[in-house]
Parts: sequence; structure tokens; C-alpha cells
Amino acid sequence: MLSDASPLADGEAAGGMGPGGLRRWLSSRAPAPRICVVGSGPAGFYTAQHILKHHDLAQVDIYEKLPVPFGLVRFGVAPDHPEVKNVINTFTHTARSDRCAYYGNVTVGRDVTVGELQQAYHAVVLSYGAEDNRVLGIPGENLSGVYSARAFVGWYNGLPENRDLKPDLSCETALILGHGNVALDIARILLSPLDFLRKTDITDCSLAALACSKVKRVWLAGRRGPLQVAFTIKELREMINLPGTQPVLNPADFTGLENAVKDAPRPRKRLTELMIKTALEKHREKAVMAQAAVPRQWGLKFQRSPQEVLPTADGMRVRGVRMALTRLEGSGDSAKAVPTGDMEELECGLVLSSIGYRSLPLDPAVPFDTQHSIIPNNLGRVMGVPGLYCSGWVKRGPVGVIITTMNDSFDTAQSVLEDLQEGVLDVSVSKEGFGAVGSILRSRGIRPVSFSEWEKIDAAEVARGKAAGKPREKIVDPQEMLQLIGH
Repeated sequence: MLSDASPLADGEAAGGMGPGGLRRWLSSRAPAPRICVVGSGPAGFYTAQHILKHHDLAQVDIYEKLPVPFGLVRFGVAPDHPEVKNVINTFTHTARSDRCAYYGNVTVGRDVTVGELQQAYHAVVLSYGAEDNRVLGIPGENLSGVYSARAFVGWYNGLPENRDLKPDLSCETALILGHGNVALDIARILLSPLDFLRKTDITDCSLAALACSKVKRVWLAGRRGPLQVAFTIKELREMINLPGTQPVLNPADFTGLENAVKDAPRPRKRLTELMIKTALEKHREKAVMAQAAVPRQWGLKFQRSPQEVLPTADGMRVRGVRMALTRLEGSGDSAKAVPTGDMEELECGLVLSSIGYRSLPLDPAVPFDTQHSIIPNNLGRVMGVPGLYCSGWVKRGPVGVIITTMNDSFDTAQSVLEDLQEGVLDVSVSKEGFGAVGSILRSRGIRPVSFSEWEKIDAAEVARGKAAGKPREKIVDPQEMLQLIGH
């Protein structure tokens, strides 16, 4: 049933062999597998891309709950990191394939069930990411002035659910709990000169709020030490070089660490050396310079574990955080922070909790590990549910950068391709795909958004941005998006 009539994907030998020794599917007489992907962020698009590239007959439909695609590339990547968003060009190329379709404005688990998708497709891949955040679980967490990093990032990036956040930026000191790249992104956005931000795709309303912000000091606190920070050197260097700001790192925090990192992996070694260099340099500068000369400051606080968010006298707002001082047991990434019994209070009027994202269960039919907030799986195959797969953060937890998700999604796609090749997925029975799902959605009054309709929204955003000297002005209200395309 195999022939060499179809062009091979890039980099493949002419023998019709794909990755992992899989034979390519080249016959027009074989039934076309219909694959459904739930979620249009990097995990969804990379999964679709790999399947389409290595199977000449597969048809992939991507479902997304928002009208607009691209997930965290649109709503998570910082506005001042446009180069990271270039992957959108790759995803657009995939979406425009005649064997790929995009259906936005469809909430799987509500508008259509996973069971209904399984009836309509040979395979269903869940790639819907992490739509919640981990909570601190301490008293005062719900006081006014305390926000999750996820909500704050969603607010300045135009995520519809966070458009009405209205964070109070009227204080001078902000505390970010967490030492990851998201924590540094938030610190940078809070302290960046407005002229920098005006040239980005940050939303209009968040730019207006930041223009009125009184925040001039940002502390980033973590439970462990300098050798356990999760941010990367690129983000740290950006922060150190941010105009009009002064890093405040305490040299005492880095005593003896130069020897400790001698044999560490190169990225960890370079990162630690940059922190040490900055601590020593800036400490000397600070002794020479008058404090008033630098309008804004940021700093890292280590071995501090939040115990309670402290309220103002009226009990309504945050006035500070009580921290337990910790000591480390063990070393390297596996070191544990153990409270010493000592406490300190840090005054602040804004608290941003950046301790990680968390996936939620989608549908009662899908197994879910509530302890780790992932779908239990083996190489992307959902445990106990043949024909159901997962990729990205819902598969392995909310860690890593876009390339990590790319590799992970390729692995899941590979599992789908293997199961097609080995007959685990029975494609001899044809499936209707969107033909069936479209009828279900119509009966429930749901009108999906196509990729070409997204491109109309995209064009409108770019036109509005051009008028303001920005790459785009994001539309933050889904109803406005739908009106724009005549829904």
C-alpha cells in the first residue's frame, strides 16, 4: 500500500522512512486518519505540525476555547520579548495547511465533550496547558493587593479573563514571591521606562495603569538560595541592565559560592557568577552613589518562606508579608528549605505570587492526577484510555520554555504515529471529524471561529497598533472579537 508518489518532508531519506524508523504513509488508497488537538498553544501546534509533516494523509483539527490562537505565546510571553513570538509564523504555516483546520471559541468539556470528540476522531490529543495557578496556602492570601503572577501577566498581555484585574500600583514597594523567569518578567514590566513599553504590544489599559504606578522598589523572594534560582541568565542580564534601575544584591548571600559552582553545569555556573559579580559591583557603587540618584531598585532575597500576608489596620489591604527564614538541607536542585524558627516582616503594598502554574481537569472522562496536576500518561498516551493522548504542560507539568514544549509535543506526536503504524488506532473505520462535531456545536448554539476569521482579528489589531506606534493593539474582549468578524 506504500508508494513514493508523495514528496518527503525535509531531511528525510528517499526510502520513505520517517523519524524513529516509521514508514511514511504515502498511499492515497489508505483511509485518512482524523486527529483532534485540544488547545492551540505551542503544545497543540507542535503536535499538529509533527503529525502533518510525517503522515501524508492525516487531517488535524485544532480546537481552542478562545476565539484567538497561540496560547501562552500570545498571553504569556512578555511584551518586550517579541523575538520569542516569532514561532507564531511557524504555527500560522501549520494552520494554513489544507490538512489542518482551526476552530476557536469552542470550550471542550462544556460545548463538546471529550467522549464526543473520541467518537468523531481516530485520536484525540489534549494540549490545553495550565489554566490555573498554585496557591500559597497562607493567611491573608486573599487580601486586596495580592495577585497571582498568572493573573498579572494575563492582565498586561490582554488575556480576556484578566482584563478587569485593575491591580493597585499606588505603593512604593512590591514583593514578588518566586525566583523564576515569570517573576523577573513581572519585575521588569513594573520597573521598565514607559518609553520602552510603549513600543511593545502591551495592552493599552495596563500601559495607562503603569504610567500612574508609584512602584519604585521590587523585591523577589524565594525559599531557597542563589544556587536554586529557576530564572535564566538572559532574563537576569536584562534586569541588571534595565535603564534607571539599580540591582540590590547582598554580597553576604553569595559567600563561598564561587567554589560551590566550580563543577556545576555551565549555565548554573555562569548565572551564579553574574549574580556574584553584580552583588560586589553594585555594593561598591552604592557606597559611592547617593541613593536618590537612582529612581528605582530591585533585589533578590533568599531563604525566605512566606508565612502570612499582613493586613492594614482596617484589615482590608496588604501592608507586608511575614517570612520564615530558612536553612538549606542537601545541595543543588534537590536542596530543601527548612525553617530556622526566625521570622522577619517585609513591608510592601503589592504582593505577586509567582510559584507556578497548574493544570485543571477538563472532563470527567479523562483521568487526572490531582496531586501533580497532570494527566497520567506514558509517552503521551493517556493511561487506560486508548486513542487519547496529551502533550505540553498538562502532560508533564508547567516547566520549561517553548523549545521544551516543542520536543515534548514531538514525542507525543510520535506516539500517535507509532499507534497508527502498528494498528493500535483503527483507521479502517472512517470518522467524520468536524462533520460530526460541527453538527453538535450548531445544536448547542456554538459558532466556531476559523483561522481566516482569526486573521481578520489579527489584521484589525495590527492596524490599531500601527496608529499607536506599536506592533499591535490587542483586543481584550471576546465579544468585540466576535463582532469584528460578524458573529
